[in-house]
Amino acid sequence: MRNWASWMKAGLCVVVGVSGGCATTGSTAGAGRGRATVTPVETTLAYSDPVARSQLRERALDELMKAAASDWALERANAIEGLLEAPSRVEAIAAAGLKDENEGVRSVAAMVVGRARLSTLGASVRPLLQDTSPYVRASAIFALTRLGESPDRTPLSDLLFDDRSTRRRAHAAFILGELGDPSALAMLSEAARQKTPGATLVEQRLLELQIAEAMVKLGERAQLDAIRAALLPSSPEMLEPAALAAQIIGTLQDRESIDRLINLSAYRGQQGTEPPAEVMLAVAGSLSALGVPDGTFVADKYSGSEQDAVRAQAAFVYGQIGRVDNLGKLDHLLGDKSGLTRVSAATAVLKILRQETASAGL
Repeated sequence: MRNWASWMKAGLCVVVGVSGGCATTGSTAGAGRGRATVTPVETTLAYSDPVARSQLRERALDELMKAAASDWALERANAIEGLLEAPSRVEAIAAAGLKDENEGVRSVAAMVVGRARLSTLGASVRPLLQDTSPYVRASAIFALTRLGESPDRTPLSDLLFDDRSTRRRAHAAFILGELGDPSALAMLSEAARQKTPGATLVEQRLLELQIAEAMVKLGERAQLDAIRAALLPSSPEMLEPAALAAQIIGTLQDRESIDRLINLSAYRGQQGTEPPAEVMLAVAGSLSALGVPDGTFVADKYSGSEQDAVRAQAAFVYGQIGRVDNLGKLDHLLGDKSGLTRVSAATAVLKILRQETASAGL
């Protein structure tokens, strides 16, 4: 979930410190709980039936509603974000999230209120302007601004310049980009030049990319060059920034970078190894966002990974691709042992079905 989420726009781990971080919940291969693998032919046949699609949608919604009450904060946060694909269901869950004990969940819930423009929750967001967490305070500013109010934005500037965490600074930058006020460009430009004490080279590079993204959103297209440059990693350590850059390229709809994305997927390390799964999936997702079919084979490759977070990202990529004939694969992932993967699969199901309904004009 970045977006206001971490470098993983896919929704795998919010930038705030939800308990459990992005660690996997086990190392056993994530085959569905005793369920048979679904073939493409079976998928197409099963989900050509509107009744079957409706039933799958309800299963996905049930999964997100259960996850929103999970003991694991990361699942709760991602379930709230996932319900953006079901506007009629998100309000009550977001309202509960605003009162969650975990700062990450509260922050994500506030961002959801803003993105969905849930005006009835404005009164519940206002107290979060005084929250103990800077993440939550920043998210509350975003939400209330989106709801037409005029909260003091000074805390965003303080967070961007004075905080010693690159993640918190990035959160402020992301919000400034989302708010769409070009007057923030000078502030962001200055922040990009300011190093974060104690940050590693990779952490600083991730921050710089997120500041550049915000500046492009505000009209400074020249910052695309900095983002594109990250698609050419100079060392294996720079593959994480490359994955973030790939995701940003998709978000910004930078079609001029299509060839660069393809080249990134062909990157080979000193031992001839291909980029990690997170990079390959980020590239596949962004290419899909840019209208380049079809990254299904990449999601297929990693949907059976031993790592829960990788299976979750593969499920998210199926959603980005948006093909109905991938619904059976997501049905299978809804039976995964990992709650993180099930939430991602449920979100992808809702996304595909919502897009199909929209394209049909229903």
